[in-house]
Amino acid sequence: MLETRYRAARALPLGALSRSAPAGSGVSVRPAGAEARFSLRARLAAGTAPKLAGLALDAPINTVGTDGEVWLARLGPDEWLVGGPEADADLLQGRIHEALAGLPHSLVDVSHRNVGIDVSGRQAAAVLNAGCPLDLSETAFPPGSATRTLLGKAEIVLIRATAAPLYRVECWRSFSTYVHGFLNEAVFGVEGSAAH
Repeated sequence: MLETRYRAARALPLGALSRSAPAGSGVSVRPAGAEARFSLRARLAAGTAPKLAGLALDAPINTVGTDGEVWLARLGPDEWLVGGPEADADLLQGRIHEALAGLPHSLVDVSHRNVGIDVSGRQAAAVLNAGCPLDLSETAFPPGSATRTLLGKAEIVLIRATAAPLYRVECWRSFSTYVHGFLNEAVFGVEGSAAH
């Protein structure tokens, strides 16, 4: 009998909450589209790390790499967060298992657990710093950076993949309304302080 994998349809938790930032704020806060996300844990010997979708698993900790569609954030010595197009979830999962064939590893699909929120624009770092204690300057958090941190009272993964002022905030679904609201309130605070 032919077995077919069916993925449950995803209801985006922030779809109804999307709203525009104030005109002139220079910041956009919007929910990211649905993506496949995987939590990968593996202990790899130095110099033996395979590539995953062309991305190096042995990249330095607190970095992110992308091939345009798939992104790979190294969050610890044996921990990665992997994301890619939702339609390619099964393919991406197969590619990960194939790249790590014969190596002990754990791969957990966290697509329904995680929610992404994109913060972009010239004041994006200031908005994030309303609740995130990290130095987000070009020197301290350059393009290609990713780390676990806090935003207000919620644990997040903060990702800056490109040179554009665009940050991805990854949080658990249960915190997404709080995080989205926090960021939108911060936009008003940054706009108000810029006006003075």
